[in-house]
Amino acid sequence: MSWWETDEDDDEPEFDEADIRVRPNPKGNRPRTKTRPAYKQAITARVLGVDRGRYTVLVDENLDSEHEVTAARARELRKQPVVNGDRVDIVGDSTGDDGTLARIVRIQPRTTLLRRSADDTDAIERVVVANADQMLIVVAAANPEPRVRLVDRYLVAAYDAGIRPMLVVTKTDLADPSEFLANFAGLGLTVFTSRSDDIPLDIITEQLVGHETVFVGHSGVGKSTLVNALVPDANRATGVVNTVTGRGRHTSSSTVSLRIDVPAGRGWAIDTPGVRSFGLGHVDTANILKSFTDLDAIAQRCPRGCTHLPDAPDCAINEAVAAGELGETGVARLDSLQRLLTTFSERPTF
Repeated sequence: MSWWETDEDDDEPEFDEADIRVRPNPKGNRPRTKTRPAYKQAITARVLGVDRGRYTVLVDENLDSEHEVTAARARELRKQPVVNGDRVDIVGDSTGDDGTLARIVRIQPRTTLLRRSADDTDAIERVVVANADQMLIVVAAANPEPRVRLVDRYLVAAYDAGIRPMLVVTKTDLADPSEFLANFAGLGLTVFTSRSDDIPLDIITEQLVGHETVFVGHSGVGKSTLVNALVPDANRATGVVNTVTGRGRHTSSSTVSLRIDVPAGRGWAIDTPGVRSFGLGHVDTANILKSFTDLDAIAQRCPRGCTHLPDAPDCAINEAVAAGELGETGVARLDSLQRLLTTFSERPTF
C-alpha cells in the first residue's frame, strides 16, 4: 500500500453539508438581498411638508376621502432626498389616525426640480421643491431695498429648472418701483405690484389656479404676509424689518405646501423660508443666458464659444448694447448677465 492510499471507501465523502456551521447573523435579521419588493399595494401621495424626518403627505387628493398622513422614509431611500412637492408611494398604515406611521417606499418621476447651493463655489446642491411649474419672486419696493442681483439669480434658477417666473413687488406705498422694474424690461415677466393696504389678491390668485407655484424672496419682503392673505388659514409667521440693518428676520423656517381653493379652481402655493443669498453652484453656465431672454436672442449672432464677457471679441451682445439696440435698460441687463458669468468663470473646479 502506498502512502497516499487509505482503507476508506473513496465513494464515501468525508464531509457533507450537515457538517457546515453557519455563523448566525449578529443583528438577528435576515441577510440583505438586492431584490426589492414591488410594493404593488402602495398608494400615491403628495408631500406637503417635512419636519425632522417625518413627512406630511396628502392621500386621495381632490377626493371626498382626502386626508393627511404622517410617513417616514424607507431605508432604501436614505440617500435620496424626499422634498416638498414630491409625489411618493407609501405603504403601511395610511389612515392618518393619531399614532400611525406610513412608510415612503418610492419617489415618482419629477417634472421639475428647483435647487440652490450655499454659494457659487459650493458643489453640494440643496433641493428646494419638486414639481413646481411656476415661481413667484417676492421683493419689496423698500424696507428692505430691492436687490436686482438676487432677482437675477432667482430667474437663472427658474429657467434652469424649467419653471415659469413671475414677480410681485410689495410695499409700493413706501417707494416707486419703476426704476427697479426697468431692470427687467424685455424679459416678458408677469409683474404684480402691491401696497401694504391694497394687495391685488384676485389678480394674483387667478395666476395660481391650476398651478404649483413656489414662493421665494428675501427675508422681510412680506412673502409670508402675502401667503397668509392668499390662504387665510395658512398662519405663516410674519416679522418686521430691523430698522438699523434694514434686514428682514427669518420667520418661516420650513417649506410647506398650501392649497389655493377658490371658486375658479384650485392650486398650490409652496412657501419657502426667506433667504439672503441664492447660490447657483449647480447650474450649467450654458443655461444662464436662458433667463435673459432679450440677450439670448442677440447671442445667436455671437461667434462659437463666445463668453459674452466684457473682453469677448466680436460679442454681438456687447456690440448691440453699445449701439443702444436694447435701449436704456440694456446696460443694466448686460451688467447683470456678465456679473453672473464672471462669478462662474472664477468658480473653482472639483
